[in-house]
Formats: sequence, structure tokens, C-alpha cells
Amino acid sequence: MIRIDQNSIKRKENINVKFLYENAKNICKLKLLTNNNDFEKKIFDQNLHRPGLALAGFVDLFSYNRVQVFGNTEMRYLEQLSDDKKAEALDRIFKFNIPCIVLTDNNEPFNILVEKANFNKIPVFSTSYSTTKLVYLLSDFLDDQFSPSLTVHGSLVDVYGVGILFVGKSGIGKSEVALDLIERGHRLVGDDVIIFTKKGEGILIGSGTKIGKHFMEIRGLGIIDVQSMFGIRAIRYQKRLEIVVELETWDENTEYTRTGLDEKTITIMDVEIPYIKLPILPGKNITVISEVISLNYLLKHYGHNSAKIFNERLNEKLKQKNNLDNRGVEYFEHDFE
Repeated sequence: MIRIDQNSIKRKENINVKFLYENAKNICKLKLLTNNNDFEKKIFDQNLHRPGLALAGFVDLFSYNRVQVFGNTEMRYLEQLSDDKKAEALDRIFKFNIPCIVLTDNNEPFNILVEKANFNKIPVFSTSYSTTKLVYLLSDFLDDQFSPSLTVHGSLVDVYGVGILFVGKSGIGKSEVALDLIERGHRLVGDDVIIFTKKGEGILIGSGTKIGKHFMEIRGLGIIDVQSMFGIRAIRYQKRLEIVVELETWDENTEYTRTGLDEKTITIMDVEIPYIKLPILPGKNITVISEVISLNYLLKHYGHNSAKIFNERLNEKLKQKNNLDNRGVEYFEHDFE
């Protein structure tokens, strides 16, 4: 089984507010309210924080290094305070190094909030989204940014909606298999260098690199642009990894799966992925086999395991002590093709 270097797993330590605003403003409908901003302030946590208790005076457990969300509760609380009390409550949290503040539900900021935020160079944004929706969208964005990632050498192709990663020694033919699949109507995600990001507990999403995108290197031919050559239908930018197929030169001393009953997996970033070792030898159509691998995976996903069904039939015949060579049709009708 091929070894994937788990020691090369990377994770961002932080992002700045500028990156958050530029990349999430359309997703979260963010509107900047302040004009004296320190966009280099760092965000170290994918979680968000609602500072209700901190505004009320309890700051012992104040998660100040997170994005602060002011929803209806925080705004209504501040609204019922006098100007002096408002200033006192805001000063209480602004003495911490807050990265930024987001007001939800189209809440209008108090003048004193904008003034103190400008004085402390803390960006304040507003959004029309409800607090629940904003938290969902922004948490998903931040979770993606802080998720662990891993770079793998291989080709990732969407085959009938199933993400298959082809791995193997250099020159074994990974790119050629991917190219053949593209010619048959399947979609390339990336070739040569694939970056996988862990989403949630059991999902790995793969994509190509910014430089490589949908270019492929075919030995003896050179670099080709899949999108320009085959069209937009031949590519996709990301795909969930569902199967790892290792290509290797046929070795008669190696045991290969014959029945499919002994399903193997490979662990990547603590996620178990179905694993298939596919030997290459003259006359073997790897492309068609790859399509069958995908279709068989879909059948299993919907509860139909061909290997187990065949094994059950075989065991039933053995119990009956019948001739195992019985033909599949009891009576040949008048069809002599």
C-alpha cells in the first residue's frame, strides 16, 4: 500500500481581517462601517463569539481573539443603557485586542460604537443576515481556512460523481488514465499535485493548485490545457475524495483482490477512504475498470454489494450440495442467436 506522508499536514495559524473581508464579504454580505481600521489584526480561531457577558461586565472568560458578533441581544442591551454606561461597556471589551465586530440583522450602530471602534482601529461590519445565518456562513468560511490540509502526488478525477484519486510511482500512467477518462466525458479536478482539506470529521475535499489548475503533463507530448481543449464540462474545481486507486506494475508474487469481500481502506488525515490496488499489464483497460470501480462504489452506497450477494448465493448452493455448474437458464427458449 502506498504511503502518504501524514507529517506534511499543514494548518493556518491565523488570517488577518483584510483576508476575511475580501473573501467573505459577498458570502456574508458584509458592509464596512468604520473608516480608521487596522486590517492586519489577526484572527486565530475559527469559532465566533457573542460578547453579551463581556459587555455586562464579566470578562474572565472573554474570547477576545475571535470575531465578535453583535446580534439583537447585544444591541438591545446596549440600547437600554445611558451614554455613559454604553461607553463603559464598550471600553470594557475594547481594551482587549479584538480583531473585528459584525452587527447582524441590519442593526444600526450607535455613534459611540463607531467612534470608539475608529479610535481603537477595530473594523466594524454590518450584515442583513440574521445572527443564526451569519454564524453558519462565517463559521463555515473560517472552518475551511483553519482546516488541516495535505498535499498528495496524484490525479483526482470525478468519475460518475465519485471522486477517485489515482496514485502510484512516477511514470506509471496516472495522468494518461485521467486523460482517457476525460475523453470519455468525466471531469478533471487536478493533476500531479492535489491539495486535500479536511472538512468536518469524515470528509476530505480535494483541488488542484493555483498554478497547475487544470493543466496536465503527458509524457512525450508535454503540457496540455484540459479546459481549453475539452471545454468547461471536462473540469471541476473541487471534489470529495471517495476512493484511492493505486496503480502498479503487475507482480505475479503479489496477491490482488479477486472477490472484493476483503475491502481495504487507507487512512488520510484520520479519515478512512476505500482503497484499491490495481495492477497494470498489457491488454488491461484501466479506464473502463475505473468506471466500474465508481459504479460499484455507487451500488454499495445504495445498499447493493455484488461480492456479498455472490458469496451468499455460493454458500446457499454449497448447503444444498447441488451441482455448482448448473447453467443460468433452466430452459432455452426458441432463441438461437
